[in-house]
Amino acid sequence: MTTLNLIFACANKGVIGMDNQLPWHLPEDLAHFKKLTSAQTVLMGRKTWDSLPKAFKPLPNRLNLVLTRQSDWSAPGAVAVHTLEKACEYHEAHHAKHSQEPLSSAPAIWIIGGAQIYAQSVPLATTVEMTQIDLDVPGDAYAPVLGQEWREIHREEHTSNQGVRFRFLTFKRF
Repeated sequence: MTTLNLIFACANKGVIGMDNQLPWHLPEDLAHFKKLTSAQTVLMGRKTWDSLPKAFKPLPNRLNLVLTRQSDWSAPGAVAVHTLEKACEYHEAHHAKHSQEPLSSAPAIWIIGGAQIYAQSVPLATTVEMTQIDLDVPGDAYAPVLGQEWREIHREEHTSNQGVRFRFLTFKRF
């Protein structure tokens, strides 16, 4: 069975985006994201795919799955899927074809946005990697709310080169 993990950065009040963009630039968070998701499968909504800079489409060194309702959608370097179940099936088939390792050792699928896909995935996820940024920014997309079944198991406090305080948090479902 495929493991689903969520990864996102949020500012104060849970803001994760504004007008399909990140309302901040935090290189340290981008490096953290790259470190955790490299050589993994990432799953995103079509709007998240559209928001990626052209130079980073597809996200390098990752299997890029795009969840979309559009039956005819396609993009170079991306695999369109229409349900979370189909994303898991594709991920498992891809791993079986391209790896000598048993499926039980398959890397997780990292859910990378947007808000609708986070909300849909959080009940099925086992891990959440959150970058909490101490910024007040306007937003129109918000992080999923984690219920009482989630426990923080790791915390790293940081200050960016720009002087912005942030922390990397890891939550596990219990």
